[in-house]
Parts: sequence; structure tokens; C-alpha cells
Amino acid sequence: MKGLGRSFESLIPTELIDEEFDPTATEDKKASQLKSLKLTEIVRDENQPRRDFDQGALEALAASIKEHGVLQPIVVTIEDGKYKIVAGERRWRAAKIAGLTEIPAIIRTLDSQNRLELSIIENAQREDLNAIELATAYAKLQNQFNLSAEDIAAKVGKSEQTVHNTLRLLSLPDDAKKFMVKEHLTEGVMRPLVSRDEATIKKLLPKIAKEGWTARKVERYFAENKKKSSAAAIKRDLYRKDEDALAAKYNVVTKITGRSLTFKCKNDTELKNLIKQLK
Repeated sequence: MKGLGRSFESLIPTELIDEEFDPTATEDKKASQLKSLKLTEIVRDENQPRRDFDQGALEALAASIKEHGVLQPIVVTIEDGKYKIVAGERRWRAAKIAGLTEIPAIIRTLDSQNRLELSIIENAQREDLNAIELATAYAKLQNQFNLSAEDIAAKVGKSEQTVHNTLRLLSLPDDAKKFMVKEHLTEGVMRPLVSRDEATIKKLLPKIAKEGWTARKVERYFAENKKKSSAAAIKRDLYRKDEDALAAKYNVVTKITGRSLTFKCKNDTELKNLIKQLK
């Protein structure tokens, strides 16, 4: 996604924020203006505690910006006639290094920024939000309001670990997130799937929904499969020396699987020689 020349709707979401699951998307559109700003019109927030930025990381981000553009707009508020950065100082600095003169920015007044933050926090405390909507709200507080997981936890009355766990759901494939919402699957059931490959997730989700798996059953499934995989690996290693010895003796590829011994010959001549040796 190139940085400039996109519609408001395509730029407001970040890699983690999907407007489909954003409980404050409508309010955000009313409170925000998307505009291409000159880098010289923007100033950093002097009250922002973070002042040190890794130069190597900035150079890498600048290289990415040169190739792909600014994928995620920065967020600024208007104060004393200047655009002050709320979120995205790294992108602003990297854009300068990349030689850009402008950057896409979400512009909000200080009042609207504060109102929107309060609205997101209020939404995050609602009981009727599904876990993906809740995770999206947390991600928005991180990405557009510079709040840490610790800050968010304090504001919504949850533990920091709980916030981290919920945020991890956003790394699920898009289809999995939509399936989760559609089938009303719980965060606990989905959490063990977060680190799994997409094919495994796609295979398991229908079973989880249809059979009403609990979080414990999902965890048990992966634990049992891990044991099977480990046992199979141990068994393979157990017979590896035997495979090598037989392969050397008969000069053919040898494979021991379960209780089966297989010889694989390259051609008819090899096969005839093997039969002679085995008689």
C-alpha cells in the first residue's frame, strides 16, 4: 500500500487495525482529517519522553519508505498553529532521511483527540464487544495514542498480560478473525492458534466450532500432536543407523517406517541384484 494518494478509509487502518472491527471507526471519521503535510510543518512533542531513536532502525525504515512509501499515516494535533506529532515520530524522522518532503497525516484537534481516546477506552470496557473488536481498540490506543500495554491496562482496568494476550489475536489470519466473530468463538479457544500456521488454523476451526471445543481441548490437541511428532522423531532416529547399514550392505535406498522395511531401487538391474542378495 503506497503512502500517498489513498482514500481516508484505506489509510486509517494500520497493519493491525481493521476498520471492520474498529468500534470507533465512525467517530474517528468525524473527528479526523487526512491530509498530506509538509515535513517542515510538523514538530515533535517535546513532552514525549522518548528522545532516543536507533539510527540503524531509522535507516532501515527509510529504505522501506523509499521503496513502498509511508504505509501508515502519522497522527498529529493542531496546537499554536503547528502540527504536533501524537504518534509516528519514527516515520516522520525516517521520511526525512528518505528524502520525502511530505507525509500522510491524520489531523485532529487536541479536544477531538482526547474525546476519541476516551471513547475508545469506554468501548474497550463494554461487555458486548467481541475479542477482535477489543483487540482492535487496544491496537488503536497503541498506534494512534502512543499508549503502552501498561497504560492501556491501567485505563481499562485489566492486567498488562491480559492486554498483551488480547492483542496477539490480531496476528491471526483475516479469515480466522472473521470466522471467530461469526461463530462466537472465545478468546481462550483462539489463543492457542495464534502461533500456528495458516493451514493448521484453517483445518481446525470448523472442528472447534462444530464440536464445541474448549480452550483446554485445543491445547490438549496440540500437546498430543507434539508428543506424537516427538515420538515419531525418536523412532526415526532409533532406526537411522540400521537404515544406513542396510543401505551400505545392499547399495539401495533403505527406509524403516513403523514395522515396515522398504528398499528402493533405481532400476531393474539394482532390483535383480538386491533379490539375489536377499535369497
